[in-house]
Amino acid sequence: MQGGSSGIGYGLKYQARCISDVKADTDHTSFITGTLSLREENEVHLIRLSSGGTELICEGLFSHPNEIWDLASCPFDQRIFSTVFSTGESYGAAIWQIPELYGQLNSPQLERIASLDAHVAKINCVLWWPSGRHDKLFSIDDENLFLWTLDCSKKAAQVQSKESSGMLHYLSGGAWDPHDMNAVATTCESSVQFWDLRTMKKTNAIERAHIRNANYDMKKSHILVTAEDESGIHIWDLRKPKSPVKELPGHTHWTWAVTCNPEYDGLILSAGTDSTVNLWQAPISAEDKATSESITEPLNQQADPLLNSYSDYEDSVYGLAWSSREPWIFASLSYDGRVVVESVKPFLSRK
Repeated sequence: MQGGSSGIGYGLKYQARCISDVKADTDHTSFITGTLSLREENEVHLIRLSSGGTELICEGLFSHPNEIWDLASCPFDQRIFSTVFSTGESYGAAIWQIPELYGQLNSPQLERIASLDAHVAKINCVLWWPSGRHDKLFSIDDENLFLWTLDCSKKAAQVQSKESSGMLHYLSGGAWDPHDMNAVATTCESSVQFWDLRTMKKTNAIERAHIRNANYDMKKSHILVTAEDESGIHIWDLRKPKSPVKELPGHTHWTWAVTCNPEYDGLILSAGTDSTVNLWQAPISAEDKATSESITEPLNQQADPLLNSYSDYEDSVYGLAWSSREPWIFASLSYDGRVVVESVKPFLSRK
């Protein structure tokens, strides 16, 4: 199904790649995003959907010293978030706190709570455990994994443990298992690696080519979704990782991001460099789990899992975020700095 956007737009001043749901804001549907300008002073935008759901309002605009390549909101404090940034010569990561706004749009400077400065290789992302309060952070660079202990009151982050990826160079990202605070998945070009944070040792792997993104199902344990350049989107039961339990088509160019809905079973978003966001519904049934060693029904004989395709973007789409407060709402971010918030309510009753 093809369809243009009927969503609500918001424009950033510069190019951008990352957007995050502000999960800890239980009073508003909020997102935070940051820009990627090489020559201009970069910005962090805190935006909220109006109470009537008709416009996006900028609740705070803050300067950020460098290009923002990764951004994630703290799941238990709406004023805290992390960024991975580039100075043009090197990469770094920091934890920031938004100042009290008191109704001011042009508010004071962001407060840097802590710098994650133990990395030597190019840092790619910072992960927060997605469920509840947790004093641990996880960061990934090209070659190493770091587990941090964060103390916001003391404005300090200390390395608790570190592990090298060994022969696996160029780690690209990862996801923290929402069902197990001791389990993290990391992605690289050729595989997904699974790690036990108690030992910082690898426990399992999925050997695939050109995996760009991975995301855990928030409602069902053992389910992971991956976005892969040439072979589309795969859904895995991690108890039987040799073959995916479902395969969805990819985008017409690189499939860059994939994310599972926090509430609705099997509802998945994907985005890519074909300037398109796809909405899928592909729930995992008992039959799927039982036959996860092989896919018995060809994809073209299954019911079409594509609910809608949002195709009126003018640039690649790298950022996706479901709202945890209103899980029928998502935000997308295209490289030209355009944020679009959409409601998927019209599609929820179709399957």
